[in-house]
Amino acid sequence: MTHPRHLVLAVMIVTGVAAGQAQSNSDMNDLAERYVKLVLAMGQHDGDYVDAYYGPEAWRAEAEGRPLTLDQIGAEAGALITELDRTATVPDPDELVQLRHQYLRRQLDALQARVGMLGGRSLAFDDESSALYDAVAPRHPDSHFEDTLTRLARALPGQGTLGDRYGAFRVDFVIPSDRLDQVFEAAIAECRRRTQEHVELPAGERFTVEYVTDKSWSGYNWYQGGFRSLIQVNTDLPIYIDRAIDLACHEGYPGHHVYNVLLEQHLVRERGWPEFSVYALFSPQSLIAEGTANYGIEVAFPNEERLAFEREVLFPAAGLDASRATEYYQVQALVGQLDYAGNEAARRYLNGDIDRAAAADWLTRYAMMAPARAEQRTRFFDQYRSYVINYNLGKDLVAAFVEARSLGRPENRWAAFAGLLASPRLPSGLQD
Repeated sequence: MTHPRHLVLAVMIVTGVAAGQAQSNSDMNDLAERYVKLVLAMGQHDGDYVDAYYGPEAWRAEAEGRPLTLDQIGAEAGALITELDRTATVPDPDELVQLRHQYLRRQLDALQARVGMLGGRSLAFDDESSALYDAVAPRHPDSHFEDTLTRLARALPGQGTLGDRYGAFRVDFVIPSDRLDQVFEAAIAECRRRTQEHVELPAGERFTVEYVTDKSWSGYNWYQGGFRSLIQVNTDLPIYIDRAIDLACHEGYPGHHVYNVLLEQHLVRERGWPEFSVYALFSPQSLIAEGTANYGIEVAFPNEERLAFEREVLFPAAGLDASRATEYYQVQALVGQLDYAGNEAARRYLNGDIDRAAAADWLTRYAMMAPARAEQRTRFFDQYRSYVINYNLGKDLVAAFVEARSLGRPENRWAAFAGLLASPRLPSGLQD
């Protein structure tokens, strides 16, 4: 039998813990609000920095009406880091509460690093990616790609350079411009259907698609808040049939759109954590965002399911020869093994080891990019720099994390994937 005094003591302990947790959450929200305002202030110096914001308009107006200097932003970020480090985290069984503290700390580190870069500080490629994205991509010598190029050459026999033969092969798989919207709509519908079978999305979520030109990227998701996105597809260069599923998944379902929707639903609205109402592009959050968006393609279309859907639906919608779908994706699988070649080109170019022309040539030779696409990619390097690691390294880290959490069982993959989407986990935390 429990003594009444013990009951009172137990109630006092529980009440004390609850009060401590409430105070800790209040303190964190205050620090988070200041972080959001600093990100918005950075947006006045760097037009790419604020990728999305759907918090109070008064905060945006304050950033625009009373702009801070870079020195002021850096000093305030340092003060925030000091206060955050002093903030005691009350023991909490909720893992997300612990992750939140780690996330905000690392986002502030990245903000400080970006302030330094805008102020003229030069960082080597790997040091920059570590400072901004909490990760460093592996290095690969030229020889790493040669074996794949040899196998690709066997798959594409004929005259001319391998790049020329690959370009000639792909001509038959370009989506005609007058069928582009029809193909994308079919891809989006299937990606959404598959995602909704496993992930509960809030009512009213949706996005619109626009076709644009003169961009350094092939597709972009602009999250608007309120569970809505604007997705833009760049039509400067030919769009091949595989890009329909890639972009529909990556930018939409279960990629960026779903990622932002779940963060808004579960962390901003349900938990009241304001730091997730802003997305600082040059930060660790981007590796999670890009990594989940790329790995989400395989989650939505495992094994042979993608090939079957493309052969039965997308190839006919594009007016392409569906009997060649298997051939096309066998070649694309080989080209996919050259994915890290883009990182090597960016690393060498941004470190000053090669110039733009040499970087474009390297991409043409080792990444199988057409010259126009390679030139476009060097413009991406100029604008976004080491951000390129987030696509391939991000995908690999996310894949390893999800596969470990799903215990190798495909039926568990969606739950592990959706859990990551709705969490503040850092890139370094993917390897825990």
